[in-house]
Amino acid sequence: PVATCLGAGIMSIAMGLISNTPFALASGMGINAVVTFTIILGLGLSWQQAMGIIVIEGILVLIMVLTKLRIILMNAIPMELKYAIGVGIGLFIAFIGAQEAGFVAIDPVTAVRLGDFYAIGVGIGLFIAFIGAQEAGFVAIDPVTAVRLGDFTANYTLLAAFGLVLTIILVAFKVRGAILIGIAGTTAAGMIFRIIPLPARVVSVPTAGSFSTFFKADIFGAVWSNGMINIAAIIMIFALFMTDFFDTMGTVIGVGEEAGLLDKNGNLQSLRRVLLIDSGAAVAGGLFGCSSITTYIESASGVSEGGRTGIMPTTTGALFILSIFFAPLIAVVGGGVQTPEGVYKYPVTAPALIVVGFLMMGVISKINFKDFEVGIPAFLTIIIMPFTYNISYGIGFGFISYTLIKLFRRKAGQLHPLMIVASALFIVAFIAQFLAEKFMK
Repeated sequence: PVATCLGAGIMSIAMGLISNTPFALASGMGINAVVTFTIILGLGLSWQQAMGIIVIEGILVLIMVLTKLRIILMNAIPMELKYAIGVGIGLFIAFIGAQEAGFVAIDPVTAVRLGDFYAIGVGIGLFIAFIGAQEAGFVAIDPVTAVRLGDFTANYTLLAAFGLVLTIILVAFKVRGAILIGIAGTTAAGMIFRIIPLPARVVSVPTAGSFSTFFKADIFGAVWSNGMINIAAIIMIFALFMTDFFDTMGTVIGVGEEAGLLDKNGNLQSLRRVLLIDSGAAVAGGLFGCSSITTYIESASGVSEGGRTGIMPTTTGALFILSIFFAPLIAVVGGGVQTPEGVYKYPVTAPALIVVGFLMMGVISKINFKDFEVGIPAFLTIIIMPFTYNISYGIGFGFISYTLIKLFRRKAGQLHPLMIVASALFIVAFIAQFLAEKFMK
């Protein structure tokens, strides 16, 4: 926890002071899962070697920023796809919130490996698209991210429902700090009805052992073992590179649009500084031993409360560092409630995610769905993010479909060369993921 909080705190403060933008950073939960289940348990690497892979991946992303290739690519994305990325992230956030609230739950029949969205009720169009994706085999059964209507007799679900209603009312009345007040009110209600336990203590002091993960990354051992190159590790570096690269791209575009920081072409003025901090944070995360630190989509919650400058991530970073000394109290608010099945739900913070997801949906009206050349890629971008539980997958489907449509319609001249390159890289990344899974077997 110390490495995670300290890394997130330092990099969020750096983002605020250097870029003056409302983007906070922390260790990416998706990448954490890859590190744990794929790299360590799957490939059999040590956690030190896993951190070495993170450092290498971060350096590659940093090189892309220094050579300006990452910036050029972001500016080359068609405007409609930029809007779609923001909408897709909004749906993704709302989906996560609905899961954490217990509004939707595991179903072994309609499950999807990388996300199922129909139970949220986002419309017949999404429902049909979901069935199509399932029937086509694009999504598959997974007992973890599968969903159905949740158990509304469970105390944690009722608590989340109370929090959602409270937050919606506050937002509707345009109360400043509505989301934070909603979290505080939900926490208080949870404690009153003993759904959330009272903290045994409020303050804790970190020990020397709390810093044991710092600067232990084994960079050389990550890619070289038994006198030969570890091919599976190389594939994982590429896969993580693509994920980190495009997840941040999606977050910056989506949250930047919500904050009104993008110009008429959908570009962020201080983009280079944002990407420098983000790529440096990936390296720092590996060195700190807390996995890749990345720009967080939850930054949208700060933007929804009026955050537009570096004050927001600077304050967030300071609170991250301060939370090291208040770990018992923070654990009560954000630690979650364990269900009888042993799964953790987060009724306190889930309503905030759902509301923020809604706030990010407004930009969908700017997408011209009647123009199939941009409408279909935009639609795929939007639905694949929640369907696959992955931002970069949504961007990949959007890029590939947009490029293919232009090529087949003999409009290659309308494509930026980097869009073609990025689409090809996504195809390679999807193949690399398949190969990595084969190597693990």
